[in-house]
Amino acid sequence: MSTDGALSRSRLLPTLLGILLLLMGLALLAGGIKLSMLGGSLYYLLAGIGLMVAGGLLLADRYAALSVYAVVLFASTVWALWEVGLDWWQLVPRLALLFTLGIVMLLPWFRRPLRRGDFNPVGTGVLSAAVVIAGVAALASLFTNPGEIKGQLDRDAVPGMSNTAPAMPDGDWNSYGRSAHGDRYSPLAQITPQNVSKLVPAWTFRTGDLPGPNDPGETTAENTPLKANGMLYVCTPHSQVIALDPDTGKEIWRFDPKLSTQNAANFKGWAHMTCRGVTYHDDAAYATEQSPTGTANAPVTSVCPRRIFLPTADTRLIALNADTGKMCEDFGNGGQVDLTANIGGFTPGGYYSTSPPAVTKDLVVIGGHVTDNVSTDEPSGVIRAFDVHTGKLVWNWDSGNPDDTTPIAEGKVYTRNSPNMWSMFAVDEKLGMLYLPMGNQTPDQFGGARTPESELHSAGLTALDIATGKVRWHFQFTHHDLWDMDVGGQPTLMDLKTADGVKPAVLASTKQGSIYVLDRSNGQPIVPINEIPVPQGAVEGDHTSPTQPMSDLNFVPPTLKERDMWGVTPFDQMLCRIDFKSLRYDGMFTPPSLQGSIVYPGNFGVFDWGGMSVDPVRQIAFVNPSYMAFKSKLIPAAEIAKQGPRVSETQGVQPNKGAPYGVILEALLSPMGLPCQAPAWGYVAAVDLTTHKTIWKHKNGTVRDSSPVPIPLSMGVPSLGGTFTTAGGVAFLSGTLDQYLRAYDVKNGKQLWEGRLPAGAQTTPMTYTGKDGKQYVLVVAGGHGSLGTKQGDYVIAYKLSE
Repeated sequence: MSTDGALSRSRLLPTLLGILLLLMGLALLAGGIKLSMLGGSLYYLLAGIGLMVAGGLLLADRYAALSVYAVVLFASTVWALWEVGLDWWQLVPRLALLFTLGIVMLLPWFRRPLRRGDFNPVGTGVLSAAVVIAGVAALASLFTNPGEIKGQLDRDAVPGMSNTAPAMPDGDWNSYGRSAHGDRYSPLAQITPQNVSKLVPAWTFRTGDLPGPNDPGETTAENTPLKANGMLYVCTPHSQVIALDPDTGKEIWRFDPKLSTQNAANFKGWAHMTCRGVTYHDDAAYATEQSPTGTANAPVTSVCPRRIFLPTADTRLIALNADTGKMCEDFGNGGQVDLTANIGGFTPGGYYSTSPPAVTKDLVVIGGHVTDNVSTDEPSGVIRAFDVHTGKLVWNWDSGNPDDTTPIAEGKVYTRNSPNMWSMFAVDEKLGMLYLPMGNQTPDQFGGARTPESELHSAGLTALDIATGKVRWHFQFTHHDLWDMDVGGQPTLMDLKTADGVKPAVLASTKQGSIYVLDRSNGQPIVPINEIPVPQGAVEGDHTSPTQPMSDLNFVPPTLKERDMWGVTPFDQMLCRIDFKSLRYDGMFTPPSLQGSIVYPGNFGVFDWGGMSVDPVRQIAFVNPSYMAFKSKLIPAAEIAKQGPRVSETQGVQPNKGAPYGVILEALLSPMGLPCQAPAWGYVAAVDLTTHKTIWKHKNGTVRDSSPVPIPLSMGVPSLGGTFTTAGGVAFLSGTLDQYLRAYDVKNGKQLWEGRLPAGAQTTPMTYTGKDGKQYVLVVAGGHGSLGTKQGDYVIAYKLSE
C-alpha cells in the first residue's frame, strides 16, 4: 500500500466535514442576511461566516480550522446561554450539532492529516475547552425546570365547604360535567394516591364507529359517557348511542339515527363529525320537589320517564327511552325535533349541535355549532328551549334579537349570522339560570360589519332565565373579538370561600388564558378583572378595542420574543425566526393583517372546550393549559380564488364570502412540522381558589406519538379535552397528544400512574361505581382528525387490581 494512498484516505473525513461546514455556513449566511435585514439576530450571519472559514481551512488541510471552529462553538455557547439560560429544550438544539462535530474534529485520526505544515497544539486545546464548556452547559440544564412551579397543598378540606352540586348517587355521572354545575368532581374515594398505581384495564368495548372514506377530516371522538340508570351511555362521532353494562362493558342496546347527508355528495360537506355527549333526564329526580302551595308535585305521566337526549350531526334533537333505546314517541315528531326549523339555508354539516343540550325540570335547551369563516350569511346562533316531554318550543333566545324570546312565528327566520353557543351549558335551577359560554359573529378575523347586538353578547358569558330565556346578566371577556376567542369550555359552578364570605361563583376558562370568576347570581367579578391596553391598527373597514379584560387569575403566557423561536436544529430555528420577524406581532391581541399576524395564544386556546375541574371541598381548580401559536393572514376578496380551495378550518383560505377579506389561519410551525415556539407546550396545574394563586404547575405529556421517532421525551405537549378530580385526592387527564390516560396527586401534581391507550383520547374521562361496588375510571379513545392523533373506536374502563 502506498503512503500517498493511505494519506489520501485519511484526508477523506476532513474533506467531507469541510464540505459540510461550507454548506452549513452558506445556509446560515443566506438565512442570517435575511434575518438581519428584518431586524433579527446577527448570530446566524456571523456563525455562517465562521463555519465557512473553518470549512475552507479543512479543505486546505490547515490545522487552524480547529481554532476557528472553537471560536464558533464557544461564541455559540455564550450566545445560547445569554438568550435562554440553562433551559435544556432550548439550549441543546442550538448547540447539539456544533458540539457533535466538535467532538469529531478532536478525534486523533481526524486531526492527523492536518498536522502537516502548520501543526499548532493550541487549536486542539482551544477546541477541547469549547467542547467541554458546551457539554457542561448542556449537563447543567438537565437539572432546571423553567416554567414549572413546585408546591404543595397543605389541606384536605376548607372548613365549612362542601360539594353543593345537584344531588345524585355518589357513584353516578349524570351530566357531561358530572353535574349540571359542570364541576367534574366525583365524591368517590376508593382510588387514592396510595393505590392508583394498581389501576388495570377492567374491560374494553369497540363501538364499531370508525372514520370512513367520505368523512370530514375532523372526525373526532370527544365523548364523555354518562353513568345513570344503572347503565353507561356512550355516543359516537356518527351520532350513535350505545348503552353498556358498567361492570362488563357488554352492549345492552344501541340506537343508530341513520344520518342524512342533507343532499351533500358525501360527508365531506361536514366541517366536523363530533358528538361530545348526550343528556340524561329523569322525571323521578323532580318528583319530591315542593310546589308553590307546599305540596309535592304530581308525578309526570310519560312514555319515557327516563330519557336520553341526542343531538345529531344532521341537525335533529332526538329523545330516547333510557331503558330501551327506543325513540320517545311523545317528543316532537315521533321522538325528534327538526332543528333546521326557522334557521334558513346552510351547507350540509354547517349547522348542528356538537355538544349535549342542557336539561331542567321542564326544558331541554340546545345551542348549535356554526362552521367558521365560510360566509357572512350563516345560520343563527339561537338558543332554543323545548318542553322536555312534548318537544314543543317554549322560548328562543337569539343574540341578534336578544330581547324577544317569544317562540318564533312560522315562516320567520332567526337572525342570520348571530353569535352562537356551541359548547356546554351550566345550569343552576335553584337560582333559575342557564350559563352560556358564547362565541362570536363569523367571520372570526374581520368584524367591520358586526351589529351592536352581536357585539354585546359575543365572546363572553351570558346568563339566561330558565323559565323565560330573558337575559339576567352578561359579561364580555373579549371585546370586538378578532382572534376566535370564543368561550369554549363549560362554565363551572361552585360555592367559593372569599374574604367577604361564601359566594355562589361561576368560573369560566378561556382561550386567552384568563379564568374569570364571577358571582353567578349577578355577574359581578369575585376575582378582579382589569382592562389592559392592547395593540391597535386594524385593517381598513375594521377597528379594535383599545383595551381587553384580563382576570387576576390567569395562565396568560409571556409575550413571545425572537429568542423563543425553536427548532431541533439551528436551521429550522433560523427559519422560524425569519417567519416570526416577517409577521406582525405586538403581543397578545395583535390585530389580523394583510402582512400576516401571530396569534398567541392561538385559536385552540390556553383552555378550549375541555374546560376545567374543581374540588369544592379543597377549594382548588385542576387545569391543563396549552400553548400553541397560530398565524393569520387576511386575503383581499379579489385574491381568494388564486389561493386554492378551503380544505378545513385551519387549511387553505377561509373564504368569508360577503366580507372584504378571507383569511389563511394555521399553526406557527417550522418546516419540519414542529411548533416554532419553544416547549413546553402543555402543562397540568392546580390553583388555590381561596387565594387565586397557582399551587403547582408541571409540564405534561411526551412527543412519543407526534414525532418521527417514537421516543417518549417529556417535553410537555398540548392537550385537547378536560380533567376530573375526586374526593380521593386523585385527578385524571387523557387529552394529550400522546396516547395515555394519566393520574395525578392533586396536592403536588406528581404523576402517579399512566395507562397506555390504543388511540388518541382527546376527550374528558369520567369515573363511576359499578354494581360490584368498585370505582371505575373510563375513557373514550377514538382520536382526533384535526390533531392527527391515531383514530379508533375504544371505550376502556379501569379499576384497581384485586
